[in-house]
Amino acid sequence: MSKSFNRLVKVASRLRSRRGGCPWDLKQTPDSLKPFLIEEAYEVIEAIESKNNARIVEELGDLLYQVLFHAQIGKEEGRFTIEDVLKAATDKMVRRHPHVFRRDRSVPRMRTAEEVLVRWEELKANETGNRHRTSVLDGVSKQLPALLHAQQLQARAARVGFDWPALEPVLKKVREEIREFERARKGRSRSRMEDELGDVLFALVNLARFLKINAEDALRRTSQRFIQRFQYIEQTASKKGRTVKDLSLSEMDRFWEEAKRLLYSPL
Repeated sequence: MSKSFNRLVKVASRLRSRRGGCPWDLKQTPDSLKPFLIEEAYEVIEAIESKNNARIVEELGDLLYQVLFHAQIGKEEGRFTIEDVLKAATDKMVRRHPHVFRRDRSVPRMRTAEEVLVRWEELKANETGNRHRTSVLDGVSKQLPALLHAQQLQARAARVGFDWPALEPVLKKVREEIREFERARKGRSRSRMEDELGDVLFALVNLARFLKINAEDALRRTSQRFIQRFQYIEQTASKKGRTVKDLSLSEMDRFWEEAKRLLYSPL
């Protein structure tokens, strides 16, 4: 391991030390750290989207520290160490890429990413810790954001052939689900509307997957554009000595269209 990595391991150990450590770090447990682990992962994504190398380096470092922090607690409790984590990750990557690390020359080379994914799932299913799984959908984390969770479920099903043969049936399914939502809306059953709206969202996620678009990323980009345009409305109102609450809907709509023209960016 590099000197920098070893130094960071020592930093985690020092912060958790009963003698001169940090009271906040000492108080943490794997459960209390879960929100920070998720937050740091999302901050890495945001940094990647910013294309700012300094931010990417910083946020990847924060995420790496979370891994080391968990490993430090595991070591203190006698459960596992960072060496165990590194060995497990290395062994898994080698084991699930026999087409790259070929000890047996009879193992065929994979020519496409799709072939690799199918083989990955086969190898994963045969591993000791996964043999209790009875469904190809087992193993998709329920803690994923809803859009990503849906897309991962759909991708797993598609790998075993449960997929549309072409784009048009996917679009047809989206339109069908919207019509069903309209019928539920007219029936005024909130529970039914929620179910049908969920089906619309699920169908749209499936459309994104079929087109090889990450639904989570697509919605995040749209949300960022919304922020930029709405803040333009606020700033425009402020320049006129008003607040956004003082604007009529037609004024807000006009400023929104201005923002679309002035701030348009493919991101």
